[in-house]
Amino acid sequence: MVTVGLAFTSALVAWSATAALAAYAQRRPSIARVGWLVAALGLAVGLSAAVLGAILDFGALTFRLHQIGVSLLGPLYMAWGAVEYGVRSSRGRFTSRLFLSAFTIVPMVVLFVDRVRSQFGRSYPAFADHYDIIPRWLVGGAHILVLVLLVCAVVGVLRRSGRSRPHPDLTVLGLVALAAVLSVVVGRMGLGVLGPLLMLGSVAALWGASALAASPRRRDRFDDEEPYDDEEPYDDGDSYDEGPYDGYDDADEPFESYAEPQEEPVRRRRRNPAPVDDRHDAPPSRQPSRLRGVITIYTLAEGQERGFDQIADAIVDQVADQEPDTLLFACHTVPNAPLQRIVYAIYRDELAREEHERQPHTLEFAQLSAGHVVATNVIELSLSGASASDGLAAMLMPR
Repeated sequence: MVTVGLAFTSALVAWSATAALAAYAQRRPSIARVGWLVAALGLAVGLSAAVLGAILDFGALTFRLHQIGVSLLGPLYMAWGAVEYGVRSSRGRFTSRLFLSAFTIVPMVVLFVDRVRSQFGRSYPAFADHYDIIPRWLVGGAHILVLVLLVCAVVGVLRRSGRSRPHPDLTVLGLVALAAVLSVVVGRMGLGVLGPLLMLGSVAALWGASALAASPRRRDRFDDEEPYDDEEPYDDGDSYDEGPYDGYDDADEPFESYAEPQEEPVRRRRRNPAPVDDRHDAPPSRQPSRLRGVITIYTLAEGQERGFDQIADAIVDQVADQEPDTLLFACHTVPNAPLQRIVYAIYRDELAREEHERQPHTLEFAQLSAGHVVATNVIELSLSGASASDGLAAMLMPR
């Protein structure tokens, strides 16, 4: 009964993980998540067949389904998903798909039709105890391919990271590798009552890797950023001072909500309004410029140019409509570097920049663009001198 309970629990967790991976793949589609979804589905089918085998004794059909899911489809598609996740070379990913097709169709047909030796029990059966030499060779070759694909995925991440600290994608690949190794060990050795326990670990590792891969990765500039200084009071409600508003004319225009009705752009009372000479109606005295500029250089993954440009066009429109203190916000392509995008922004002052970074559309842009970007470089600027045409802002930021 212990084996039956563990087998049932592992199958239930496998189906739950399959549903979760389907949700991840729908929310943020990618080929890697589709591969991990197929792997989770294969494990769920194989472990469900093992439940019947644990209750009624294993037979030829339940043994075949169990081995196809646990020994073949599960680890093979885990490793292929790792390659799609970690390798940016289109040639390398195309080669992995060719090997995947070959090592999926042929071994699956052989495992379905090749004869098996009987005398099963109720515990997880070992692969070599019931299959002949040809199925053992084919599945052994698939396991070698799993190892090669996992190594290629890790090498791909290490080559593009270029940093001294560990790349966060290595955690995802480590969990995928753990899930594949546990599945291979259980399929080849059975391990009796330990088999369902190890399969629980395999399913949990795959589930965790998919969850980490699906979570939005913050841009590099936020990793080391200090929290905002809250010592100076500010008002984040809807009221504004009636005094001078630092010199722009459209301060009274209402802001429109972004995406969801309940989310509204952040509006705060400005600190330090520009001084005005009340005695002579003279213009404000000349002070050092408080303008702030930020240049962000994005390096895109191959094939992600169109998706990133659509996201960038959306945030440019939102900034133009809802951020009067963002004086300039433009996204540039680089003709001689098609995988690079440069976003150039000029803010009225540091407070305007903080307000921009807290806007809902800015946070959503960071989340959506993470899947298209492999590296981000940020350059912060303080204006020391400038000359520009009167119509430049109107051309770049129409309102």
